Amino acid sequence: MISPAEAVGFSVDLTDAIVDDVRRKLNKPNLEVAHIPVSSQTRIPLLVNGTYDLECGSTTNNAARGKDVAFAISHFYTGTRLLTKKTSGIKNYADLAKKTVASTVGSTNEKVLRQYSADNNLDVQVVLGKDYDDSMALVENDRAVAFAMDDILLFGLMANSKNPDSLEVVGDALQVEPYGCMLRKDDPEFKQLVDGTITRLMESGEFARLYTKWFQSPIPPKGMNLNMPMSEQLKANLKARSDKPAL
Repeated sequence: MISPAEAVGFSVDLTDAIVDDVRRKLNKPNLEVAHIPVSSQTRIPLLVNGTYDLECGSTTNNAARGKDVAFAISHFYTGTRLLTKKTSGIKNYADLAKKTVASTVGSTNEKVLRQYSADNNLDVQVVLGKDYDDSMALVENDRAVAFAMDDILLFGLMANSKNPDSLEVVGDALQVEPYGCMLRKDDPEFKQLVDGTITRLMESGEFARLYTKWFQSPIPPKGMNLNMPMSEQLKANLKARSDKPAL
């Protein structure tokens, strides 16, 4: 179990707004919320079996996952990039030929990396960490030359690393994908509420304010600024408010 004080970030602020709307709808101002940790491997089965009700994090909305779960309006767009040591000589995907590259079990990034390697005859050796921190450690301990993952996660991991100045995020973004809050398929009323909350935040300007707070301002624990302008895809979705999956 994670205490509410331990969970911070853009998606946490979105979740808090959703919870506030649930409390108002149910007229239960003291409704308590339990935070539980999930991984790339456990997030869908634990949602489907009812262990928890809502995940707003770094889960890509794609057609395969849409067979088992539902997604709210997309609240972020990301693409696969590479985190590497500045001394590695890695600047783009072509530099990965015949090298060992980390990704994370259960992520779409692993599939993107393997497909790109096959399509371009790079013969990349993929090693998988059990979670993001484990994959990050493979690079820090020189067991992999790079970590292929969603760019926003890489920036966050770099900011919180022991030696962020020794690392960099490189490479063009492969396969831009939407993040969406994930919920069970059999609860259309809850999806309507979640979509309504996100719509309200987007219409009021609060969504853009939260984006600036977390991606263009100093953030805890080290006061680093990720300096990530809002993507054109996300700007467009502030008006479109689409929940369409990745292609």
